[in-house]
Amino acid sequence: QGPLAESGGDSVQAGGSLRLTCRDSGSAYARYSWAWFREVPGKEREGIAALKTTSEQTWYASSVEGRFTVSQNSAKDTLYLQMNNLAPEDTAIYYCATAPNYEGASGMLRSSTYHYWGQGTQVTVSS
Repeated sequence: QGPLAESGGDSVQAGGSLRLTCRDSGSAYARYSWAWFREVPGKEREGIAALKTTSEQTWYASSVEGRFTVSQNSAKDTLYLQMNNLAPEDTAIYYCATAPNYEGASGMLRSSTYHYWGQGTQVTVSS
């Protein structure tokens, strides 16, 4: 198992909330920024939220902006994703990932930017 471990995935009804957690036991030097992605079988992995560890600047995909919030703890070794007003289309496996470098704003939600990945946690939203 790698340094990243997600938790918090569950089955909820539409309109509900979940909070995902990602703990990073790896080196802080490998964690210039980190992000949440999600994947549905048969579809491309989608970057949904990202955060730069130093400035805590955030980025969101349009599909989740206004409903999801990404944050980190004060030690900067745990990433959170607060998900509100969940919908069935949010059903996916959610992954966190870290990147050692900044590759520009356009790269923050791009999977190729990130080097380390967790195992994923399943979120299922029923209507």
